[in-house]
Amino acid sequence: MIKVENIGCTYQKGTPLEHVALKDVNVTIEDGTLTALIGHTGSGKSTLIQLIAALLKPTEGRIIIDGADINAKKADLRRIHQTVGIVFQYPEHQLFEETVYKDIAFGPKNMGLTDEEIEKRVKESASLVGLKEKHLDRSPFELSGGQKRRAAIAGVLAMKPRVLILDEPTAGLDPKGRDDILRIIKDLHKKHSDMIIIFVSHSMEDVAKTAERVIVMNEGTVTMTGSVSEVFEQSQRLREIGLDVPQITLLTEKLRAVGVKLPENIYTVPYAADAIAALLKGGGVNV
Repeated sequence: MIKVENIGCTYQKGTPLEHVALKDVNVTIEDGTLTALIGHTGSGKSTLIQLIAALLKPTEGRIIIDGADINAKKADLRRIHQTVGIVFQYPEHQLFEETVYKDIAFGPKNMGLTDEEIEKRVKESASLVGLKEKHLDRSPFELSGGQKRRAAIAGVLAMKPRVLILDEPTAGLDPKGRDDILRIIKDLHKKHSDMIIIFVSHSMEDVAKTAERVIVMNEGTVTMTGSVSEVFEQSQRLREIGLDVPQITLLTEKLRAVGVKLPENIYTVPYAADAIAALLKGGGVNV
């Protein structure tokens, strides 16, 4: 479990460039949850995930992961960085080894694991992201954009983190690459039921299709939390803070406005299709 308690973070405090990034943030993320973190640019998303990954220290408050304060004076940062794995936006730009195998093995090797254990982890994590053994001996620069993204994610998974954070994991990918990455995230969630997965996204469609829970940030605070349906039900509030809602939600709102009796919490295309099919079957719509 992750508990963020009264967290504040101010950059360049006490200087003319002082900037408050987070203020009095409180949120709990349960084990085994797949959570989307959303908010407009400058809302504090990036600062929050870096604090959870112990890459930054808060100005005030504390973050507890599995009962341990990660910012305590005697906190074991090496262990924390193995517990919390973070995949930054465009992680493929950080691939640098001669082969995909060596890139994925980089983290486990630095953990001091045996060659046998490293090989096991490389193959397991590659399989989790859909890379085949034939890809492991190739240069990372011979892979497609989507395959590079997978290799970068595999490198973090090879360290077996308890918490996996993905910052805009589908950014810059074509539709197929985007769908592949989202499918990988959902598969990881199913196969690792105790892992906490947090992904940052600007795509409300990605959030609707993938997440279980949503944290909404605005102006450095958490303004809304809940299940996907609970959050997207508050479409007007989301618009007020500068966020979109899924296109299918906008469509069904317009249909309701002209008298079509559809549920109010539709946020995915399959859900909309089922609702409209049920309405047609019941004779509730004239076509």
